[in-house]
Amino acid sequence: MKVPYKWLLDYVDLDKDIREVADALTLSGSKVEEVEEFGREISRGVTGKIIKREKHPDADKLQVCQVDVKDEVIQIVTGATNIKEGDIVPVALHGSTLPGGIKIKRGKLRGVESNGMMCSEFELGIANEDSVHGIMILPEDTPIGVDVKDVLGLTGGVIDFEITSNRPDCFGVYGIAREAAATFKAALKPVETSFKEDEDTIRNYLSVEIQDPLCRRYIAKMIKNVKVGPSPEWMKQRLEEAGVRSINNIVDITNYVMLELGQPMHAFDYRYIDGKKIIVRRAEDNERFITLDGVERSLDSSMLVIADGAKAVGIAGVMGGQNSEVKDDTNTIVFEIANFNGSNIRITSKKLGLRTEASTRFEKDIDPNLAEIAMKRACHLVELIGAGEVVGGVIDVYPKRLEPHRLEVSPEWINSFLGTDVEVSRMKEILESLEMKVEGEEILKIEVPTFRQDVRIKEDIAEEIARIYGYNNIPSVKIKGEAVEAIKTTEQKLIETVKNTMVSSGLYEGITYSFTSPKVFDSIRLKEDDPLRKAVVISNPLGEDFSIMRTTGIPSMMEVLGRNYARGIKEAGIFEIARVYLPQDDILPDERDRLVIGMYGNVDFYSLKGVIENLLSVLGVDRVDFESEGENPTFHPGRCARLMVRRKPAGFLGEVHPDVSENYGFEDERVYVAEIDLKTIFEASRLERKYRALPKFPSVTRDIAMLISDDVTVGEIENVIMRAGRELIESIKLFDVYKGKQIPEGLKSVAYSIVYRKENGTLKDEEVNRVHEKIVKALSEKLKAQLR
Repeated sequence: MKVPYKWLLDYVDLDKDIREVADALTLSGSKVEEVEEFGREISRGVTGKIIKREKHPDADKLQVCQVDVKDEVIQIVTGATNIKEGDIVPVALHGSTLPGGIKIKRGKLRGVESNGMMCSEFELGIANEDSVHGIMILPEDTPIGVDVKDVLGLTGGVIDFEITSNRPDCFGVYGIAREAAATFKAALKPVETSFKEDEDTIRNYLSVEIQDPLCRRYIAKMIKNVKVGPSPEWMKQRLEEAGVRSINNIVDITNYVMLELGQPMHAFDYRYIDGKKIIVRRAEDNERFITLDGVERSLDSSMLVIADGAKAVGIAGVMGGQNSEVKDDTNTIVFEIANFNGSNIRITSKKLGLRTEASTRFEKDIDPNLAEIAMKRACHLVELIGAGEVVGGVIDVYPKRLEPHRLEVSPEWINSFLGTDVEVSRMKEILESLEMKVEGEEILKIEVPTFRQDVRIKEDIAEEIARIYGYNNIPSVKIKGEAVEAIKTTEQKLIETVKNTMVSSGLYEGITYSFTSPKVFDSIRLKEDDPLRKAVVISNPLGEDFSIMRTTGIPSMMEVLGRNYARGIKEAGIFEIARVYLPQDDILPDERDRLVIGMYGNVDFYSLKGVIENLLSVLGVDRVDFESEGENPTFHPGRCARLMVRRKPAGFLGEVHPDVSENYGFEDERVYVAEIDLKTIFEASRLERKYRALPKFPSVTRDIAMLISDDVTVGEIENVIMRAGRELIESIKLFDVYKGKQIPEGLKSVAYSIVYRKENGTLKDEEVNRVHEKIVKALSEKLKAQLR
C-alpha cells in the first residue's frame, strides 16, 4: 500500500526525513517495501524569469537569455524555441544536479558564457521524453527565485508498505499515522468529520434491508444537488501518488476515504435505484451482472449482492455495476459504506477472477465500527470541495455490534516474557498510543479497540509493547538452558516395538493421509447407521475427496493394496500406524492410533493371525481371545474374528468381503486386513520380562478327549480348561481334531494334552484327579462336551 508522505503528515507531526521515518516504522513492525523520494536528485534548482532574449551571434539555432533568479540576473544559452521574454521557467544553476546524475556547470556555447540551464519536464524527471516539447513554462503568478521542488510539489515522497493480513487497520493512511505516532511518541490528530445537513431526511427517499448475515453493517447517506466534475488538484495529486487514477470528484471522494481510513465505499446514482430500496441479499445461481469495468459476469448463490427492488446494482465488497454508476449528469447520489464477512468476499473475488482495492481490504475483515467515521469523512469532503449538499439523517443497519475485547495481564509477566525491564508507565503509554484503554498498576486491565482484532491474548500485548519499545532496545543475553537426557515415552517405545515387530514379520510400512472422502464408507460396505459414518467434517477441504477426517484406516489400506495390485505386484504385506478421529459431542474428536495390516498373495487368514499373535507375544499381552465375528459387513462372512484383550474389544481381522475387494480393483484375489486399537493393546502390554528358576518338582501329564459341537471354537475350549484348572495347569496342547464316520453329524472329536505341576511340592494323584474332574465337569456344563 502506497502512503504519500505529505498525507501522512496531516495526522502526525514528524520533523523527520522520509527515509528515517520508513526505517523507524520498519523496526516497529510496519514492513516497508520501497521508499520513493520526490526530487531527491534535484539540487540548486530555482524558478527564474526571462527578462531579455537575443539571438546567439555565432549560431542561428541558439538564443542568449538573461534570466532573473531574484538575487541576480544570470545569462543562459539555450536551443529551446518555445520561450519568450516574461516567461517563468525552472532553472538549474551552476553546480546543480538533475535526475539521472546529471550535473550542471558554468561553460561556453560557441564562445558565449552560459551559467546554468533552463529545464523541461523530462529533465526534471516528471514526464516522459516523448511527451515533452521544449522548456517547461510555469504559471505567470509563480514567484521567482524559489526552490523549483516546492513549486512543482517535488518534496516528500511515497512509502510503500506490505500490509499483513492480520492488520487491516493499517490499510489506510490514518492507520499508518497511528503507528507513526506511537513509534515517535507524537500526537495523533483526529480525522476532520464535520459537515452540515439540510432539514430533509434520507428516510423519505430510501430504505435498507439486510437479508443475509454475511453483511454485518450497512450505512447509507444521500447527497443532492451533486455537481459532478474534476476534483481539486490537491486531491488528484494525493490519489495519483497513492496509485489511484482520478475519475471525478464523487468517485474520487470514495477512493480518498478508502485510502485514508481503509474503509471501502461506493456511490450509486439515485435515479437508477428501483423501488427506492436497497436490499443486501444472496445472488441467484447464474444471475448475470455487468460490473463497472464493462464485463458481464455470472454469479452464484454463494455471492452477496447489493440490489434494489428489481435488480442487483453491485457485487458486495468487490465492484459496483454499470446500471447505477455516477454519470456527468447525476444529480443525487447514495453513499454506501458497509461491512461484510471477509471469507465470503475473498471467495467471491476468487471465483470471479476480480480483485479490487475494495475486495483486498474487505477480505481482511475490517472493523465494522469504522464505517460510521468513514461516512462522516466522506460527507465532510463533499462539503469541502463543493460537490453537493448532504441530506439530513442516516440509515445505519447494524444487527450485532462488535464490542471491544478486554483482557488482563501482569507487567511483571510481560517483562519476564520479553526479557526486559520496561516501567509500567511506559507500558501504559505505549498501549494508549495505540488507542487501547489501560487501567491498573499491578495488573493491567486493557480494553482493545475493535479495529485491533489481532490482539486477543496476553502474548499479543507483549508483542505490541516490544515492537513500539524497540526490539533493538531489548538487551541481548546468552542462551541459558539445562541439558536433559532425551527419553522416549512409554507409548513411543511401544510404537517403536510395534513397527520393528511388523518389519521383522516381513511387512512394509505405509503412510496415508488422515483426511479422506465420505465415499469410502460405501466402498467398504458400512451400513447407513454405522457409527463410523459420523466423521469430523473439514471446514476448508482441498476437495470432496479430502473433506472428512477418517474414522477407520481400512479404506486407506485397501487403496494402497489395490494400487500395488493394479501395478502387477503379486504379493504384498503392508502395515500402518493410522490415526483415526472419532467425533465427540461439542468437544474435540477422540484421536486414536490404529495398527492396520493388509496382505494378499501367498497368504491366508492364519498368516494374518500369526503376525498379530507374534506382536501380542512381543508386547507381553496376555488373556487374548479371537472370537468369531459374522456381523462386520467389510469382511467375508465366517472368515472374520474379533480380537479380545482381557475381555475388551481390540479390533478385527479377517478376509475382506469379495464385494469390497472388487471395489478396490481386485479380481479373484483374496485380501486380508486387520485393524487393531493400539491404546487397548498398550494398556494390557507388559514389556518387562520376569524369569523364574527351572521347576524343582516333576510334572504330571493327562490327556483328555471329547466330543463337542462343531460350532465351538478351540479358543473357547481352551478358555474353559484354563479357568477350571488354573491352580495346577502349567500348559495345554491341542494334538487332535477328528471328524469322520465314527463321529455323529454336527460334532467333532477334540483331544488335548494337559501338563500339571506344583511349584512347592510333588503332585499327588488325588490332587491331579480333583482338578482334572473339575475340568471335565466345566466342559460338560458350559460347552456340552462328552468325554470319550
